[in-house]
Amino acid sequence: MATFEFMLPYYGDVGLMQAAVRSILGQTDPDLRLTVVDDGKEPDVPGWFAELGDDRVRYLRNEHNLGITRNFQKCVELSTADHVVIMGCDDLLHPHYLETVRAILKANPDLGMVQPGVEVIDGEGVVTAGLADNVKGRIYAPSVNGRRLMGGEELAASVLRGNWMYFPSICWRGEALRAVNFRDEYSVIQDLALVVDLLERGEQMMVDNTTTVFQYRRHAVSESSVQAFSGTRFTEAERYFNAVAERMEARGWPKAARAAKVRSASRFHAITMIPGALRRGQRDGVRTLARHAFTSGQRHEG
Repeated sequence: MATFEFMLPYYGDVGLMQAAVRSILGQTDPDLRLTVVDDGKEPDVPGWFAELGDDRVRYLRNEHNLGITRNFQKCVELSTADHVVIMGCDDLLHPHYLETVRAILKANPDLGMVQPGVEVIDGEGVVTAGLADNVKGRIYAPSVNGRRLMGGEELAASVLRGNWMYFPSICWRGEALRAVNFRDEYSVIQDLALVVDLLERGEQMMVDNTTTVFQYRRHAVSESSVQAFSGTRFTEAERYFNAVAERMEARGWPKAARAAKVRSASRFHAITMIPGALRRGQRDGVRTLARHAFTSGQRHEG
């Protein structure tokens, strides 16, 4: 049985999903398993997987649409390998992703998470760097020259200040991931919540920028950005940051608690979304975005 498993929660563009699958199966290290959990109804998808003829691939289609969070949870529950990647169905791997990550894990067998080198591509597959990714890289991402081991309050404070990670690229220790899974109450900020939960359990992350092995696709319009213009994602973010700030204080991690209260990257993101919400006539969204951007972070929703 393969010790490394890619879980692919799928819904959306068939061609992009097929490219993602090919990038997984084209790894220089072939010792892997791929499980696809299809949350859609595209008619030709089951047949395409049947024709692959690769016994490393397991394809499952949900009887009913589960939605993002529940399908992610199902992927975690179905995983069995020692190490797991919950990959985006429109992202791409460089051929040496698995070879690179496996070498890191061989040298650091107890790691809970590996954040490898990532480049951002647009909907056409062209390498790009927009405002969000420039801010991530230049302001919020930690200084890493090669590899850096992080954990505890240091990493919690860092990601709560600004979530610089690229979640679909992260390799997780399977046992730790399955013990925590995604929280039911979050649909947009669930990746950050999962990492903080793991840090509270003592897990550590190796951040590696020695080589680029993953392509993260950022579309001009995505489900998360649609929610952003209406303010939905920031209502969820506010609820999460208020709750996690209390947990960090109770744990004795004051820097992490302060980062959650200030939540500077989330505030900045809300500010950048206000013009778009105005153009779309989203008055309620503008109010929600402005409140998230300019209030102190101390107020709790009822």
